[in-house]
Amino acid sequence: MTTAIRIDGKAKAAEMSEKIAADTALLKAEHDLTPGLAVVIIGEDPASQIYVRNKKKRAESCGFYSVQHSLAEDTSQEEILRLIDELNNDASIHGILVQLPLPGHLDEQQITQSISPAKDVDGFHFVNIGKLTSGRTADAFVPCTPAGCMLMIEDHLGADLSGLSAVVVGRSNIVGKPMASLLLQANATVTVTHSRTKDLAGVVRRADIVVAAVGRANMIERDWVKPGAVVIDVGINRIESTVDGETKSRLTGDVDFESVSEVAKAITPVPGGVGPMTIVMLMSNTLRAAR
Repeated sequence: MTTAIRIDGKAKAAEMSEKIAADTALLKAEHDLTPGLAVVIIGEDPASQIYVRNKKKRAESCGFYSVQHSLAEDTSQEEILRLIDELNNDASIHGILVQLPLPGHLDEQQITQSISPAKDVDGFHFVNIGKLTSGRTADAFVPCTPAGCMLMIEDHLGADLSGLSAVVVGRSNIVGKPMASLLLQANATVTVTHSRTKDLAGVVRRADIVVAAVGRANMIERDWVKPGAVVIDVGINRIESTVDGETKSRLTGDVDFESVSEVAKAITPVPGGVGPMTIVMLMSNTLRAAR
């Protein structure tokens, strides 16, 4: 029996998009300024192509100036750095995003760190990471996925998480570590777990807030979750199954949605939870960059 509140990231993102579009129209009317977002994609990774298409669509619906640079799989490091330098110096572009993952021959760190911190709307530059971890979020760009997760947590538990314990499953630089920083700033007691954590299920079971970002389909099951916990599922895993000889694929998260819904207070679905919020936070960061 499902008892958890289904956290509708799609509806929240749509509501935020309307506000961003209104603010964008105001910025244009009062200052003749249109937020500009440039997305750089290298290679033909199908998932990346879908993400970039969705970002471009959302940017245009918010009234942004949106540019996409699609580069061949074998584009050299030098060519990419040259393009980023041009975008850093282009006054019509306020946000620059390089879609990850990159082809194997490229140096991801050098590329992400070459983006100006003032245009780093993904929040991956060391300057923005440093501001986030030291608590200076007012003038930092926070990575979009953790920022979106935080808004959904606040909707159900408030902005002050004093006295609550949070467990982040996964320690990536894109989600796990920045998520832990945001939860700490909201006064939660935070544990970051990963593949080397002993008794992972036992650690997760003590948490009032669970953020799963590990990339393993349905790993977190009902008996891992404390009754009444808020569960945010960042995982996006494609599962293939054969029905009547036909292979079909569907998306699922890191959390077994059906069973965990029986004990959690609130839970995000996959798809329709964290994904739309990630994209709208990118728009929010780009608007801030323009301002």
